[in-house]
Amino acid sequence: MYAEDDFLQLSGLQHFAFCRRQWALIHIENQWKENLRTVDGDLFHRRVHDDTQRERRGDTLVLRGLPVMSRRLGISGQCDVVEFHADANGIALQGEDGLWRPFPIEYKRGAPKPHDADELQLCAQALCLEEMLCCSVEKGALFYGETRRRVCVEFTPELRAQVQSLLEEMHHLHDRGYTPRVKPTKSCNACSLKEICLPVLQRKRSAAGYLRRAMEEEP
Repeated sequence: MYAEDDFLQLSGLQHFAFCRRQWALIHIENQWKENLRTVDGDLFHRRVHDDTQRERRGDTLVLRGLPVMSRRLGISGQCDVVEFHADANGIALQGEDGLWRPFPIEYKRGAPKPHDADELQLCAQALCLEEMLCCSVEKGALFYGETRRRVCVEFTPELRAQVQSLLEEMHHLHDRGYTPRVKPTKSCNACSLKEICLPVLQRKRSAAGYLRRAMEEEP
């Protein structure tokens, strides 16, 4: 169990899964710089995170901007949207009749990605909901603004184990205050922290390669 003073931001898991150096620059060194993608994403989430909205659609209750936390994982944050579906095997909710099963939904401005950073963030939200509500959350969804479609995500044992492993690594690096080096990729070009990270300087040149190039340059 973690103390609240040691909690990390749940949203940081997505940064960490995508690029450990990006996460450390933001969450350890407190570095940040906006670009068009980050501003657009922030505006997109502001429209979603209206915690004054509580909707009832038949057998579905919709809550927005729901705060969540996990003492076991040492994280806290917000769910964009949590739908509570009427379910005989669900849980009781204050002020509501019947039993309900939570279904978290994370909103993303772009399109589905080739990596699983979004799925990991959503799974972490589900683990928080399970701990807070003492229930089982088996599935959730990612809604992408570019495609205007939901992608269903099943919270498998493998995905849950990966979330826990990454969070343990995040806590370890955060406690050390360590910003790791990483191998630059083509994704660096779109990162808002490119000028702070300086990915080109992360490339390591071998001594053998340096000597070979020096010899080739000699007349």
